[in-house]
Amino acid sequence: MSEVARYDNLGKFEEEKRRIRVRSLKKKTVVASTRLSNTIRRRRVSNCQFSHISIDEVRDEEEEKAVNAFREHLVEKDLLPNRHDDYHTLLRFLKARKFDLYKAVQMWAEMLNWRKAYGADSIIQDFVYEEFEEVQKCYPHGYHGVDKEGRPVYIERLGKVDPSKLLSITTIDSFLRYHVQGFEKAFAEKFPACSVSARRHIDSCTTILDVHGMNWMSFGKVAHDLVMRMQKIDGDYYPETLHQMYIVNAGNGFKLLWNTAKGLLDPRTTAKINVI
Repeated sequence: MSEVARYDNLGKFEEEKRRIRVRSLKKKTVVASTRLSNTIRRRRVSNCQFSHISIDEVRDEEEEKAVNAFREHLVEKDLLPNRHDDYHTLLRFLKARKFDLYKAVQMWAEMLNWRKAYGADSIIQDFVYEEFEEVQKCYPHGYHGVDKEGRPVYIERLGKVDPSKLLSITTIDSFLRYHVQGFEKAFAEKFPACSVSARRHIDSCTTILDVHGMNWMSFGKVAHDLVMRMQKIDGDYYPETLHQMYIVNAGNGFKLLWNTAKGLLDPRTTAKINVI
């Protein structure tokens, strides 16, 4: 065999080896991609409120075990209506009780009782807050955009609040119903929309409280009680929906009050609050 023929055969041999290697790599890549896709898809559609949304999700194994155990316990006690059979909702209640199963079950049962008594399941359709426009004038608040990770941003300009005027326009009961309706709308509309946009599950928000010009002496006991009742609703029935809170334009007076007040709050809550 001539040198040219031998070189040609060697070249063909090396080319065939390269093709086999490329095919093998492609096959491995397809298999790995399929496994990852199946894993993500399987986790995406399992008892998730937003299962119809195309998002990628990777769950913590220990948390998933805890949620499954929690779910089985609720099913046994007939405490899991279909509309609340959602992985992330269950996880939020577990986190709120530091993964103590007994305390989480108790909290969940109290939430269901409250929702039934309060009419929370149908409050979006049943309640119309006719005072909304007037309330906004003396209590500016609302959602505006998203943070860097796609969570909705909620803003309150507390320095603009006129407590006496607010309570002359609306009643505490009416405002609390409006507050609850806002949470229900967030879970029905805002969180799903943000999840679609960010391609990840979102069920918490970033809050900004602007306290510039706030007069603490005129805040009043009634307004204080209203805030405390709102916080109780948030913590007991919509837990772990606050990602981070930023209190901006805080003067020395507020900082002094905050240093006193934060000792009364749960450390998990204070860790989420940033006074600027």
